[in-house]
Amino acid sequence: MRDLHTEELQQATRGGRKYGGRALRVRLSALAAAMLCVGAVAAHAEETQCTGTIGAVRLDNVFVPDGRACTLNRTRLNGNIVVGRGAQLTAQGVSVNGSVQAEGAASVALLNFSTVGGSVQIVQGRAATIDRARINGDLYFDSNDGRIDATANQVGGNLQAFQNEGGVRLVNNRIKGNLQCKENVPAPTGSGNPGIQQRGSVRKAVDSEWRGFHVRTRTVH
Repeated sequence: MRDLHTEELQQATRGGRKYGGRALRVRLSALAAAMLCVGAVAAHAEETQCTGTIGAVRLDNVFVPDGRACTLNRTRLNGNIVVGRGAQLTAQGVSVNGSVQAEGAASVALLNFSTVGGSVQIVQGRAATIDRARINGDLYFDSNDGRIDATANQVGGNLQAFQNEGGVRLVNNRIKGNLQCKENVPAPTGSGNPGIQQRGSVRKAVDSEWRGFHVRTRTVH
C-alpha cells in the first residue's frame, strides 16, 4: 500500500530543490495543516452519556446507558442517539443528523417536531411514541412487547411494524415509501396513512392484517 504522506513529503522535497527552500517550507506547512485537521475531526467525534436532562446544546453522539433515563430538550446532534437495554429516552424538539437506535429499551419517545436525518429503529423493547417527527429514512418497529404509537409523522422512507405484541397505533403519518405491517398481535389500528405502490405495481403496500384498517394508497410512476 502506498504511503501517501511519504509521497507528499518526497514531492515537497523535490519541489524545494527545484524552486528553493521557500517552496519546501510552504509545501510542508500545508501538509502539516492537513494532518492536523484530520486529527482534529477524529478527536472531536465524542459520545456523551445521558443519565439526566440535556438542553439546547450541540453534541456529537448520545448514549443512554442500560437502565438509565435521559431527557433531551432541543438538543442538536451531529451523529446518533443510541438507547441501551431497559433505558428510557424522551426527546423533544431535537435535531439528529444521524439515526436513533434502540434495542431492548424500556421506552422511547420522539416528540414535538423532532427531526432525524437517518432512520429510527426500535427493536425488542417495550413502549414507543413517535409524534410529529420528521424522519428522512425509515421508521421501524420490530418485536416490541409494549404499546407502539406513531402519529402525524413525516417519513421519507418506509414505515414498518413487524411482530409487535403490545398493540400498534398508526395515525396520519405521511409516508414517502411503503407502509408494511406483518405478524403483529393484535393487528394495528389507526387511519390516514398513505402508502405507495411503486410504478403502478399491483403489489399492495400493506398486507392482509390491515383488513378493516383505513389506508390510502397512491401510485408513483
